Amino acid sequence: MTTKVEEVVRKAYHYAEGDVLDVQAFVDLFTEDGVFRDMVNGQEYRGEHLGDVLTWMTKFAPDIHRELHRVTVLGDVVAIELSIQGTFTQPFESPAGLVQPTGAKLDIPTGDFWYVRDGKISEFNCYVGVSVMLAQLGINPDFASAVAATPATA
Repeated sequence: MTTKVEEVVRKAYHYAEGDVLDVQAFVDLFTEDGVFRDMVNGQEYRGEHLGDVLTWMTKFAPDIHRELHRVTVLGDVVAIELSIQGTFTQPFESPAGLVQPTGAKLDIPTGDFWYVRDGKISEFNCYVGVSVMLAQLGINPDFASAVAATPATA
């Protein structure tokens, strides 16, 4: 049996699915001062930008899906272990240019923490396994450049 708090969070996942993608409905689940934090990249989204990550992910994986593995509800907090899944079928925008799609299947480990207040989401903190995601997209770190770089002087 799900609680009201869990129902709100499950609605958010539903609206974020590639075959549903309803950004406005996702945004409407948040409080007026609600925040979506991409904890790995250090980005914060508020107001009309609460759905920016959803549209960003569907750009390169339109069939995006979140497979929920473990859902734990503690009062007004919902902690979820999940995998973000999809197929890399569209170009990925990187700082160096477009990475062309390979058709690779994505299965990105993620941990999400949702904080609900009066039936609305006040905070959503998302921890995506970015190194796994980049590897699955065929983007690997350039360690040689880091080793060759001149150390900063004090």
